[in-house]
Amino acid sequence: MTFSILVRDPETGFLGAAAATGNLCVGGWVLRGDPRVGLSASQGHMPSTLWGEDVLVAMGRGLNAESAVAEVVNADSERGKRQLLALDRDSDGAIFSGDANLPVVSEIIASNCVVAGNMLANHSVINACHLGFASSHGSLESRLLNALKQAADAGGDVRGLESAAILVVSDGAPPVDLRVDYSNTPLTDLGQLIQRAKDEKYALWRSTLPTRKNPLGEI
Repeated sequence: MTFSILVRDPETGFLGAAAATGNLCVGGWVLRGDPRVGLSASQGHMPSTLWGEDVLVAMGRGLNAESAVAEVVNADSERGKRQLLALDRDSDGAIFSGDANLPVVSEIIASNCVVAGNMLANHSVINACHLGFASSHGSLESRLLNALKQAADAGGDVRGLESAAILVVSDGAPPVDLRVDYSNTPLTDLGQLIQRAKDEKYALWRSTLPTRKNPLGEI
């Protein structure tokens, strides 16, 4: 019911995630991130928000993405209905796609990137998402949005789209957590949110906030 992409920018170390779905509130349901640990996207026919949280905890204990995903998945007898993506801080990625998810299901693990989806219009959707990110330039948020747009143009969720989200986390900046929870044009609306977040006054205020590197913020 969803397609998602998790990436690490090798130049900045920033971690970014994006997702879109033909259902409500994809950002709240699917995406999780911690700059100290990595990223996750928990989705599928019967998604578990616990999976997305638990895989970050496992990676926080020192497991790489593959081992963390295996630990979370193997503990759940209903795993066949779910799909889980994880990307750790070392850029290692892992994906589990349960065999009870509705077709079409597809996934890619590439350098600094994992992409996967279910209930897709066709298998080219995930390739388009990956290439949409890899071939784009600009801010991480803009590149992630382009990935979602290219996936949607390739067919996207077979039901169409109702919500979309982008999450960017790092040690040196406050999180970017942009969500369109319901819209007939969620990717257009998400693009408008990205532009609003670049507003000079908002960006200046945001630059004064605490971060992992500067926990007191501007003094």
